[in-house]
Amino acid sequence: MNILILGSGGREHALAWAVMQNPKCDKLIVAPGNAGIAQIAECASFDIEDGGEVVTFVAANAIDFVIVGPEAPLAAGVADRLREAGVLVFGPSQAAAKLEASKSFTKEICDAANAPTAGYGHFTDAEAAKAYIREQGAPIVVKADGLAAGKGVIVAMDLQTALDAVDDMFGGAFGGAGAEVVVEEFMEGEEASFFILCDGKTALPVGTAQDHKRVGEGDTGLNTGGMGAYSPAPVLSDEIAQKALDEIVQPTIDEMAKRGTPYQGVLYVGLMIKDGQPRLVEYNVRFGDPECQVLMMRLGAQAMDLMHAAAEERLHEAQVNWADDHAITVVMAANGYPGSYEKGSVIGGLDAIAADSKNMVFHAGTTEKNGKITASGGRVLNVTARGASLQEARDRAYAMVDAIDWPGGFFRRDIGWRAL
Repeated sequence: MNILILGSGGREHALAWAVMQNPKCDKLIVAPGNAGIAQIAECASFDIEDGGEVVTFVAANAIDFVIVGPEAPLAAGVADRLREAGVLVFGPSQAAAKLEASKSFTKEICDAANAPTAGYGHFTDAEAAKAYIREQGAPIVVKADGLAAGKGVIVAMDLQTALDAVDDMFGGAFGGAGAEVVVEEFMEGEEASFFILCDGKTALPVGTAQDHKRVGEGDTGLNTGGMGAYSPAPVLSDEIAQKALDEIVQPTIDEMAKRGTPYQGVLYVGLMIKDGQPRLVEYNVRFGDPECQVLMMRLGAQAMDLMHAAAEERLHEAQVNWADDHAITVVMAANGYPGSYEKGSVIGGLDAIAADSKNMVFHAGTTEKNGKITASGGRVLNVTARGASLQEARDRAYAMVDAIDWPGGFFRRDIGWRAL
């Protein structure tokens, strides 16, 4: 099978790595890819948000199956163009991708499906949003309604921060994503991520994870795209996971199908858990990053078969074979991230690190220049390891981190602290 993966981050490197483990993969192309992906697959350059360009490339390269990594091509309707051209694709339609592309749409679906989530208000006017915030009080959560690369959420512990967030969003801090705003009740509890493959009808859980959003140790400082993750997440017990499936996920899938926009792809279910009760924080319509890295490390070659089954609407026949193990990933980011950071610093020591089913350095923001790997993004490397216990996986990951020579980067030393 000839396979195309769209995307260029650590998530796509992990997907590419898992796909390459599968003997059914004859050829793998990743667009646009990165320096790490280029070591295991062919990379191609074209506009992955232009459905026409994607379809043309697929036809010219005899691609049998397309896996869409990031949310932007999905929100742009790339999966629809591929389906219209008769190409098998893993990823939701543009209409179904609204579960991530619009926070207010997700709330509307939750209301219709009676899925437990935070109380909220939806606003197109700053003054109305501020009046609601003053009425509700702090702590409170302010979200840009549209896609903001995982950064359009402000958890405001005081009133002024919330009011400032509204001004920032309507003032264009998140571009068009902030033209509308959702203000939510602050939910207490422990957050975790639940990953479900869907084929329009069937929901198949493929794992749990917990990530570390804040830049600083002890989960302090600014929000980021994620500084590390581990799987499984102990807080998401089998009982709580089943409750989330029954009360949140399946009702959502049923509601989407009822509206004529069946959901096919991976559904990232962000949950807040308190006293054994899960409530929905958010849906994403793609694998999390860095959660994908730990999931792929644990799933391996079967990940491709499962995604293929979802695309062919035969998930009811599929089953996940989990090893009783743990995985952890530590994000190495460029100094200054999530603020402004320098690009171009050289990363050394990568060649000496073993790459196998237990140890992998997945590249995110990297480029190769004159035979050297250089940093070209904010989050640059995802140092990922598996072990029989979380402690073993963690020790292995940090041993790899310590072997990397990159003065231009930093990382958190406490990934996995909640579980340990």
